[in-house]
Amino acid sequence: MDTIEESGPDYRALAAFRYEIRRFLRFSENAARAAGLEPQQHQLLLALKGLPVDKRSTISVLAERLQIQHHSAVELIDRLAKRGMVRRYRSRTDKRQVYVRLTQNGEEVLRQLSMHHLQELKSAGPVLARVLAAAIASVGDADAAEGGGNTPEQHPTAKKAKN
Repeated sequence: MDTIEESGPDYRALAAFRYEIRRFLRFSENAARAAGLEPQQHQLLLALKGLPVDKRSTISVLAERLQIQHHSAVELIDRLAKRGMVRRYRSRTDKRQVYVRLTQNGEEVLRQLSMHHLQELKSAGPVLARVLAAAIASVGDADAAEGGGNTPEQHPTAKKAKN
């Protein structure tokens, strides 16, 4: 006979959230391929266009935004540059610094993909929000049952502060 945990992770909420994220990512991957791009190429275009105002479009910054190695970002940029979607340029003040910029062609492809993605989010967004809210609520319920919870510093994936 199965026992039901009184407290602890809400596996159904986590699984539902993971499922909905994966559904959206699969949509995104298929949309990128239909536009003639590999999914990571689309992600790089989006990361480049969507950089926060305090970030510069260096290869290192783009690699961090995509959570990939520097050499992988270089390869993605090389492929997109060959297709005329991005262009590299050197800093006027520090010639060692190389930046990446979208071309008009890259802008147009990204715009079309982004419009398609926003339409998908219109339908998938409410479901994503609902399952995320359920997962977050389950953390609060588990914390209350256990008499507290992890602070951000105690979270298992938190990085240790360097002294």
